This record gives sequence, structure tokens and C-alpha cells, in this order.
Amino acid sequence: MNLIKQVVCSLLLFIFCLNVQAQSGKEITITGHVIERETSLPLEYATVAFRNSTDNSVVTGGITDDQGKFSISVPVGTYNISFEYISFKKQTLQNRNLSKNIDLGNISLVLDTESLAEVEIIAEKTTVDIKLDKKIYNVGQDLTVSGGTVSDVLDNVPSVSVDVEGNIALRGNDNVTILINGKPSGLVGLSSNEALNQLPADAIERVEVITSPSARYDAEGTGGILNIILRRSKLQGLNGSITANGGYPNAAGISGNINYRTGNFNFFNTTGYSYRESPGESTTETEYFNYEYDDDGNVIDDLENTYLNEYRDYDRIRKGLNTNFGVEWYITDNTSVTGSVFYKNNDNSSNTTNDILEVDSDGNLINETYRFDPELEDDKTIQYALNFDKQFSDKPGHKLTFDFQYENTSEDENSLITENGFDSEQVRTLEEQDRVLLQTDYVLPLGEDSQFEFGYRGNFNTLDTDYTLAYYIDDEFVTDTDVSNNLVYKERINAVYTQYGNKIKDKFSYLLGLRMEATGIVIDQVTSDDYEDKDYLGLFPTVNLGYEFSEDQSIMLGYNRRIRRPRSRYINPFPSRSSTTNLFQGNPDLDPSYSSSVDLGYLYKFGDVTLNSSIYYQHATDVFTFITEATGETVVVGGTDIPVIKRSPINLATNDRYGFEFTTTYSPTKKWNVNANFNFYNSITRGDYNGVNFDADNLSWFIRLNNKVTLPGEIDWQTRLMYRGPEEDAQNKTDGMFYCSLAFSKEVFNKNASITFNVSDVFNSMKRSMLSTTETYISDSEFQFRQRSFNLAFTYRFNQQKSRQDRRDNEGGGGDEMEFEG
Repeated sequence: MNLIKQVVCSLLLFIFCLNVQAQSGKEITITGHVIERETSLPLEYATVAFRNSTDNSVVTGGITDDQGKFSISVPVGTYNISFEYISFKKQTLQNRNLSKNIDLGNISLVLDTESLAEVEIIAEKTTVDIKLDKKIYNVGQDLTVSGGTVSDVLDNVPSVSVDVEGNIALRGNDNVTILINGKPSGLVGLSSNEALNQLPADAIERVEVITSPSARYDAEGTGGILNIILRRSKLQGLNGSITANGGYPNAAGISGNINYRTGNFNFFNTTGYSYRESPGESTTETEYFNYEYDDDGNVIDDLENTYLNEYRDYDRIRKGLNTNFGVEWYITDNTSVTGSVFYKNNDNSSNTTNDILEVDSDGNLINETYRFDPELEDDKTIQYALNFDKQFSDKPGHKLTFDFQYENTSEDENSLITENGFDSEQVRTLEEQDRVLLQTDYVLPLGEDSQFEFGYRGNFNTLDTDYTLAYYIDDEFVTDTDVSNNLVYKERINAVYTQYGNKIKDKFSYLLGLRMEATGIVIDQVTSDDYEDKDYLGLFPTVNLGYEFSEDQSIMLGYNRRIRRPRSRYINPFPSRSSTTNLFQGNPDLDPSYSSSVDLGYLYKFGDVTLNSSIYYQHATDVFTFITEATGETVVVGGTDIPVIKRSPINLATNDRYGFEFTTTYSPTKKWNVNANFNFYNSITRGDYNGVNFDADNLSWFIRLNNKVTLPGEIDWQTRLMYRGPEEDAQNKTDGMFYCSLAFSKEVFNKNASITFNVSDVFNSMKRSMLSTTETYISDSEFQFRQRSFNLAFTYRFNQQKSRQDRRDNEGGGGDEMEFEG
């Protein structure tokens, strides 16, 4: 009997062991549904990871579909199952023994507003997200930019300023790289200022302000990077919005975005047309110092000075159509291909009248010259883009992307200039640009909190500029061969990079990177048969560190090395004239400028107040500086010889820039939000050129204040105030400038539409007043690029989910949103 019992027990043990062995190799299917707890809305592309319960290594994983659902095959075993979605708190199911198919049901995630990787400051309709190496301004429904342009949006972004001519600066540095969806784009075109004034604000989802770029980004742009992310929804079915606006000075426009997703395809289109009149004016009073020279160039006598007063009126009309159409194909749950075509056609005109008065020292009129410059400009851009995105299922965040982009841009400017009613000059500028972008990036997570990345980017640009100047002589136009020129500028940049990021004990994060860029430039002066090659190789290390003291307090430190390359206009030695007495001339010997920057940031949230501050320092060599000097030539104005003044870029020795900045947000109630941005900086330039010292110390600052409150009747009222302090360099002193805008908005049609009225530059004070002093003249000027304007906009949204879901659905097209997002 004992023997029988022993045999039976042995047989049962053998059968049990066989069953265990069979179970250990068996795969089962785990399903579930990931949603947002507050709204019960599905979270698309949330990551699900199954980790070994012993060493927490990833065994398998996947992502949720457009309904927030997942179905993943896993081997039988015991796991820690984690669920993650950007901006939401991670949830983990510990030690779950999985031996059969099971539905985990609804997994609810809660919004995380205070993590180190992304601290979110939530206003009622507009947010500012702060990450390890960037700030993200979510446009939402910013009332002051409704019906406006991209320039209006950027002028409302922390750390960014836009001057009266539309020039963009980041912390006072105007060498800023502008990207669209993380890449160079035809939306920016040959003239970024003009292009950004054409693109409607409603096309933008968010703006990323990258003051400490990681190695993933191009090293171009010593001031930093502005990455503009356009709207694109991933909601199922048909959805979109349309905005119409009109205003004074005469302006009108209509723009819309539409998305249609069905099955594995998502079709999207953004189209806008705008008409805008932008009158402006300027006044310049100049005193020229006249001397008599001997044969050796020495001054032998002071002559009576010449006084010229110039009064200019600008009547500009900007008309433009732009459209972006694309399709996204989800080949599998983890693989997608996106193709898009962008087309822009702008038809602009600018009539400039210049009344030049020659007066004596007492202000009495001696002579008067009237100059009229009607300029017609036709710009066209077409761009083709293809993106491949592969998300590997073995590890969340493991992916490979590839981008190809081809762009062709043409710009044709023509003007027939008259003086005192008679033909004087004929000017034509033809520009043709071809640009190719190749880029691939590979991201490999290493464990739960670390990530390795490497990639390649190639930028290949050819710009052909044909400039012709002809004078009207003896009843015909005669080409000036000394000025007319054909410049072919070729730029080839090949770059490789790698970076590694890690987060230690949920407190300390670091992202270390190195980028190498090989640049080849060809300068071909076809007219003069001058040809020059320039090649240089650069290494650009980046370091981004972060430490979280608590949920409400963290500190960040960034270091990067960057480059500023001269643009073709900067190196073209053939001059272009803005008037008979002023011209711009490039410098073919201009070398690139290199800079190294350190940025220390501090984030603190207490109660209803959030404070984000930073101290920064930058050292640059061979910096570009624009100087003004006499050419030695003269022109006859009213019977008097007037010296011709030339403005050119040069390389000066060094520039040191340091400053302090803070952004603060105060939200005492859901109906009241205040945020302020203050930037204080000092720029120290040291250098000599042609025996002239150009040392300059420029201590300046700007402050921006936004106040938004909901009035009775659910009417939103927003006020924006800005003051830019005075500035100074070696030759120019610029006065401070104040700006104010107001906006009111009301949602209608069951909150599916809104009406917004805004006033830009309420006090008509957006003017630049400047005093310029050189060895040959002293000039006092005031310039107003555009006047106070009024705008009324109507926006209608259909089939769009709002609040946080609206923000998530528009995250496509901006690059990855991981913790170590370069």
C-alpha cells in the first residue's frame, strides 16, 4: 500500500511539473481601457508595460488605440503592469499573477501638473508647460491674437520679443532659429518676418521656447530656438474649425483647419487667406559733417554742415494664400507614414514716398526732393514632406523616425522709382531657393528611467539671387554693372548627434549630448566671376540637468555651444539701396560666430502663484555687428553733394551677455488669471574695425503683463501691457517703448463658436526713436512700422472635444513628448 501511495504521489508530482512547464511557455491576452479620470475620455497612445516582478525589467508592452483600448499578448507569469501618458501620473498594478486571458477594465489616470519633466501651469484656456530644456506656450484661445498672425502670437510668448519691424528676439538676442513642427519649413520662407506676418494665429497649437537646446536640434541660432507646432487633430470622424476676421486699417481674412479620420487614415488640411493694409511712417533728421581734405586725405578745413530732413510714408498691402494638406497612414498599431504638401502664394505691394528737405542751420528750406518707390512682390513656395514613424513594442518609447523634405521658394521684387515726378531708377530682385532636408532619429529606452538617442540631419540649400539696378539716362534705363549682380549661395550641412538621459530616484535628471556639424559653403559671384569655398567643422556639446526638491520646487541647469552662420545677404558685396543716400552692402569675408551659454533655472509653486526664474550667461566670439560708415561717394540732392552712407555687417571680437528672467502666474480664481514676464540683460561688446573702436555696453530690459478676467455674462476680457527699455550700442541709442492691447470675447452657439474683438497698440505708441552718431553724421529718427489696429473675429468649431482632450489630440506633428525630449 505504501508503495502504491508513493507511486501515485510521484505520478501526481510529475504531472504537476509538466503542467507548470507548459504554463510557463503559454501566452495569454490581456486587455483593458485607459481613460482620464476627470472626464472619462479615452487616452490614445498611452503606453502599457509589463515588467518582471523580480527585477522590474520590461518583458513586453504596447500602446492604446484611438479609443484608449489595448490588447497585448504576454507569457504567463507575475508582473508589475504600468500605465503612462504624458502629463498624467503613472499608475502601476503590482505583482499581478497572470495565468489566463483577462480584461483589466478601466484604468483611470490622473493629470500630473507638477512633475520635473513637465510642470504645467493651467490657466483657463491657455497653458505654459515647463520642461527640462524648454517652455511650451499653448496658444489655446488667447484673445489678443485671435484673427492675428504668428508674429502676434510670438509677441505674447514669455522670453520672446518682436520689434516694430517684426524682427524676433529671444531674451534680447535676435539670432533665433525658427522651426515648424521641429523642422525648417517653407512657412518661414526667404523672409521669416514677412512669412510669419502672413500665417494666421489660429493655425498654431503651441510654441516651444528652447533656450537651452539639446544635441538633437541644429546648432544654428545663438539666441535659441522657437519651434511652432501647427494644429492637427487625431479624433475619429470629421472635425475642425473656421475663423473669419475683419478690421481697420483695412484687413480681412478667413482660415480653417479640418481633419477626417477613418480607419487607418487621417486626412488633415489647414488653409488661410488674408488681406492686410499696414500703413507706417518715419522721420529722420540728419546733420552731415563736411570737411575739406588735402591730397593725403587729411582734414584742412571745416565746411558748413548739411542738414537733411526725410519724411517717409509706407502704404503696404499684404495678400496671401497658404494651404497645407496631408494624410497620415497607420500601417500598424506601431507604424505610421505621413505625407504632406504645403503651398504658399503671396502678392504684396508697398508704396513708399520719401520727401527729402534740405535746410540750413536755422531750419529754413533750401531744396526739396520727392522720391516715390512703388514695389511689387510675388512670393511662391511649395514644399513636399514625408515622415516615417516606427514605435517598437518591446519597450515604451523605443522608436525610429525618418523625415524627407523638399522645398522650392521664389521671390520676385520689382520697383520703378521716380524723383520729382520723373523716372529715376529701376530695381529688380529675383530669388530662387531650393532646400532639401534629410533626418533620421533613433530612441532606445534603457530601463525605466534612462534613454539613449542618436541621429543624423542633412540640410542642403541653394539660393540664387539676381539683383539688377538701372538708372534712367537719356530717355532709357541703363544697367549699373557695378551694382547689378547674380549671387549663387550654396550651403551644405551634415550633422550627427548622440545623447543620453537618465532620472535617478525620481529626483535628479540629466540629459547629456554631443553634436558634430560639417558645413560647406560656396559663394559664386556670377557677374564678377568671383568664387570662394568655405568649410568648417564644429563640435557642440550640450548638458541639461534637473533636480526636484519637492513637488512644488525644482532647479534646472543647462549648457550649450552654438553657431551663427552668415546668411547670403550678409556676404553679398553688391549693394542694395533703401534711398539715394543709404545702402546696405554685404561682407564676403564674414566668418561664423560661435557662442557658449549657461542657463540656471528655478521653479517654485506656492498656492495660486507659480514662479519660473533663470539666470543666464553667454560668451560669443566673432560676433556680427552692423556698422554705418561713409562710402566716399556723394549724390546730388537739391544741388548739394550729400555723402552716401553704407550699412554693413562685420565680425567684432567678443560679446558677453548676461541676464535675469522670471515668469510668474497667479490664478486666484477660475475666472481670473495674471501672468508676467520680466527680462533684464546686459550686452557687452568689445572690438575695433578699421581703426575705429566699437566697444559698447547695452543694459536693457523688457516686461510683459497679461491680465485675463471673466466678466458678468461670461465675457472674457484680456489686457496685455509691454514695455521695452532703452538700448544702446557703439553708434545708436534707442528710446524705450510702451505697448498696450485689449481684447473681449464671448462664446456663442452652445460654446461651439466665439466672437472676439481686439485693439492692438491702444495708444499708438509702438514707435522706435533712435539717435545715431558717427564720424560723418548725427541722425535723429522715429519709425512706426504699423499703426493702431482694430479686429473682429468669429470662430466656429465643429465636432471638437475641448479642454485637455483638445490639447492631447493636437499633439501630433511636434516631435516626441518624452521626459528626455531634446
